[in-house]
Amino acid sequence: MRNHSSQKDIMENIKEYMQGIGQAARTASVVMAQADTSTKNRALTEIAAALLEHSDQLLAANEKDVAAARANGLDEASVDRLTLTCKTVRSMADGLLQISQLTDLIGAISDLNFRPSGIQVGRMRVPLGVIGIIYESRPNVTADAAGLCIKSGNAAILRGGSEAIHSNQAIAACVHAGLRAAGLPETAVQVIATTDRAAVGELITMKKYVDVIVPRGGKSLIARISADAKVPVIKHLDGICHVYIDDEADLEKAIRIADNAKTHRYGVCNAMETLLVNAKVAAQVLPPLCKIYRDKGVELRGDAASCALISEMIPATIEDWSTEYLAPVLSIRIVDDMEAAIEHINTYSSQHTDSIITENYSRAMRFLRVVDSSSVMVNASTRFADGFEYGLGAEIGISTDKIHARGPVGLEGLTSQKYIVLGSGQIRI
Repeated sequence: MRNHSSQKDIMENIKEYMQGIGQAARTASVVMAQADTSTKNRALTEIAAALLEHSDQLLAANEKDVAAARANGLDEASVDRLTLTCKTVRSMADGLLQISQLTDLIGAISDLNFRPSGIQVGRMRVPLGVIGIIYESRPNVTADAAGLCIKSGNAAILRGGSEAIHSNQAIAACVHAGLRAAGLPETAVQVIATTDRAAVGELITMKKYVDVIVPRGGKSLIARISADAKVPVIKHLDGICHVYIDDEADLEKAIRIADNAKTHRYGVCNAMETLLVNAKVAAQVLPPLCKIYRDKGVELRGDAASCALISEMIPATIEDWSTEYLAPVLSIRIVDDMEAAIEHINTYSSQHTDSIITENYSRAMRFLRVVDSSSVMVNASTRFADGFEYGLGAEIGISTDKIHARGPVGLEGLTSQKYIVLGSGQIRI
């Protein structure tokens, strides 16, 4: 009975703690929405300076996390993502300075037009309000997320992975120092100090205080948050990205792009997971391309036609077409034409990023129109599906949902629009 009471007390304390964070964030969001560009930029530059000034403390805090991670048996890839160095601290600071140079969207008025009544109707860009961001491992996300939320005039509640608790709190101290120096409330960015998972459960259900949740992490984390959240979620679950090589493709170009889309980096959501090749050019393009893949250690899984052409290929299963490998594994399918490729993509795609390689303008335009993904490309590697590469400066994540934000989510994705009306005494008759 005593254990049950103790657990109940803990849950009630976490609920009270999270409600306090939510209230403070909501209050801070009102101040942030009114902050001018120079004030927000000063906060960003002050945070960058604080990160560099206190880099020794940041690295010392990170060493505690890394030591605990290794003691708890965390795999080396995860330890690598967790580890901070002088270079990554400098990169965090540089990232904040880059965000400070981005155009401030808040308050911008667009589409202002006179109506027959004499009123002017337009739209004004405004912050979302309070953004909850849940992420794993990488402590640099704390600085990136804080910077984007500050610049977009939002308040942020950040919940990093429990394995990075010391690193995230050390970064948070620098963020708070920068906010103070700029005259903004420290509660504009709050990093949850408990590692208890119950805090996440509270955060994603606090409709009164939180306007949107952004989960960054593995599929299981995002799926769990999406299922349980009572707050809107900006998310993507899978990155099942395709490249289709058309029979009117420049084959040299196609090989270069298909190689890059898969092997540039394996464990990222915009890496190609399925290659589709037109049957008319398969015999020309697959042998040299598959040799490149084999030389780089990529396991190839193909349909019957692909396996007949490449003897070393493993037969693919139906599950392969729906799998995000995040590894040096690639599924390959030979298709009759572009329409078959589009049908495959719209059946198995996660609506993240898909690309066609062709020199036929009409086919390229049809592919762009018909493929229902958040990023659709012509003659380019899927690896370009990234906020920085799109000119957003930075990104908070990628959305495959059909809401206000779709594709890489940068500053604009952290804002909304409201209608404004300018009159001179008009009344409706």
